[in-house]
Amino acid sequence: MDAAGMISWNPDLRRWGKPHYLAIVEALAEDVRTGRLAVGTRLPPQRALAEALDLNFTTVARGYVEAQKRGLVEGRVGQGTFVTDPAGRERAAPPAHRGAVDFTMNLPPEPDDPALIARMRAGYAALAAELPNLLRYQGFGGTEHDKAAALRWLSRRGVIATSDRLLICPGTHSALGAILDTVAQPGDAICVERLTYPGIRALAARRGLQLVDLPIDEDGVDPEAFAAACTRAAPKAIYLNPLLQNPTTATIKRGRRQAIIEVARRYAVTIIEDDAYAFVCPTPPPSFATLAPEITYYIAGLAKCLGAGLRIAYLVAPNARASLPLAAALRATAVMASPLTTSLATRWIDDGTAEAVLGFIRTESRNRQSIAARLLPPELVQADPHGFHLWLSLPEGWTRSAFASQARAVGLGVVGSDAFCTSGKPPEAARVCLGGLATRAEITQALEVMAHVLEQSPALASAYI
Repeated sequence: MDAAGMISWNPDLRRWGKPHYLAIVEALAEDVRTGRLAVGTRLPPQRALAEALDLNFTTVARGYVEAQKRGLVEGRVGQGTFVTDPAGRERAAPPAHRGAVDFTMNLPPEPDDPALIARMRAGYAALAAELPNLLRYQGFGGTEHDKAAALRWLSRRGVIATSDRLLICPGTHSALGAILDTVAQPGDAICVERLTYPGIRALAARRGLQLVDLPIDEDGVDPEAFAAACTRAAPKAIYLNPLLQNPTTATIKRGRRQAIIEVARRYAVTIIEDDAYAFVCPTPPPSFATLAPEITYYIAGLAKCLGAGLRIAYLVAPNARASLPLAAALRATAVMASPLTTSLATRWIDDGTAEAVLGFIRTESRNRQSIAARLLPPELVQADPHGFHLWLSLPEGWTRSAFASQARAVGLGVVGSDAFCTSGKPPEAARVCLGGLATRAEITQALEVMAHVLEQSPALASAYI
């Protein structure tokens, strides 16, 4: 054992008669059970163990992931991998997350600060006094109190509206569906980014709408291509996710926004602005709803800045008259947003809890992006330091399907570009999400494995599964 408490562990894997990664887990479990490995012992780094056992790094990484799933080890940021007591962990009621890191769901980092969690719980507990009323049907679109809180929240983004233009919806999906029902009929065209949010693809398909994809660069949609599409297809609307775009992380700068607005006004095209990440970024450019309120339907969901489980989105219509058919469409499909979660969001906005949660998400996202920037090849990564996902272009030789398959083999989940591509051949790329319940230690370990996989050819990486 060295001065840092790390041992030179060199197990004999041949006796187990299993794939090497499982043999590592079996050897580890036996050595913990017999006392040859004490709880708290720091295991060798994965690269060091791979060299000692003459194995591929990916194989050892997969073994460590499986060992973590079984509660045999835990990773600590900047320190390494340590032996734990599986029996003790069971007695202590283990956390919900263990083992494989899911990079597929684009969730914000989940708060782990006890004081902040206690504050969030206190807001929820306070609703108990209002429970009978919150279990009844409510008027659609939110109470005046809820709308006042929503308008204050939106004003932080520079979106200034009146309560008769605002609807509180049960999530962004329902808001998008209502807008599409209002502005388009089956067979109509809607413009979208060539790589776009999968939700809009599904919603359009169910309504028989034609999606017209537009080329994008690092600044977003090409205005000239948008104008050409308007001439060719006469779209009813353009859907944009213009800030920390899902999946590419691109942000449309103010000048490009003005150019897009000019085209939309010229051809009488409605703008649907899905500003999902508006509050995550501390200094965003002005929204389309601020620059062109008369032609913009604006959606600010709370999923990315507070929590997806709230299922709350604030929808601002271009004018009070336009909000009426929206309300009718939403009532027909969803009846109302949940009064319970709407009231919780309102309470958190009123008492400052929402601001505190947002502050945590911003700080933790920056930290996770720093980890990714340190570990992944910069020439392959498109990211924003304020976001909690990144767009990974794959090196030559890798296909998106091969990379996703190899990632799953070592306990990682990613989303290939097929999910986002509107037409044509998808690029060899994948979205990697850094939020959710995973800790920084788990993120670090997972990205180290991913970086090693990217260094190899697909054939070499898969040979050691």
